[in-house]
Amino acid sequence: MGIEIERKFLVTTLPSALPRPQRICQGYICDDPGRVVRVRTMDDQAFLTVKGKTRHHTRPEYEYAIPPDDARQMLDSLCLRPLIEKERYTIGFQGFSWVVDQFSGENQGLVLAEIELETPDQFVPFPPWIGREVSQDPRYFNSNLIAAPYATWPHEPERIVPDQP
Repeated sequence: MGIEIERKFLVTTLPSALPRPQRICQGYICDDPGRVVRVRTMDDQAFLTVKGKTRHHTRPEYEYAIPPDDARQMLDSLCLRPLIEKERYTIGFQGFSWVVDQFSGENQGLVLAEIELETPDQFVPFPPWIGREVSQDPRYFNSNLIAAPYATWPHEPERIVPDQP
C-alpha cells in the first residue's frame, strides 16, 4: 500500500527565481470525504490516483500512469467541474524538496506549498516564503476546490509564518 505523508502551507510570496513549471490539469471522478479518485495530466504524462482519508497528515495513496488520451477523455467527460488548473514548481530548500502550486482558472490567486515527509513529526526547515499551515483545513484540499473555488472565498486574513510542531 502507498502512503502519503504531507503538509500544506500558504505561500506568502513566490520566490524570485523559479524553475520551469509543470502544467497540471486535474479532475475528480469521486470526491467522497473518505476517498477521492483523481485524473491528472502533467505536461505529456497522465495519472489515475486513488487516495483515502487523511489522518494526522497521512493517507493511503495509489497512483498509476495511464495513456494521456485516456486522461483527457476522462477529464472531458467524467470529472466534476470546474477542473483544477495549476502550474507546479519544485523548489529545493535546505535538503528538502517543496512543491509550489500556483492555481489558475476558478482558483486564480491561490498559491500553496506542499512537502512530503517520511514521518508525520519530521522536522522541516521553512523557506522564507512559507505562510500559515493549512494541512488540516479542508477548504484547501484540491478536491474541495471544485465545490468551493478560491475565487468565491472571502478575502484571506494576513498570513502568519508557522511554528514547528
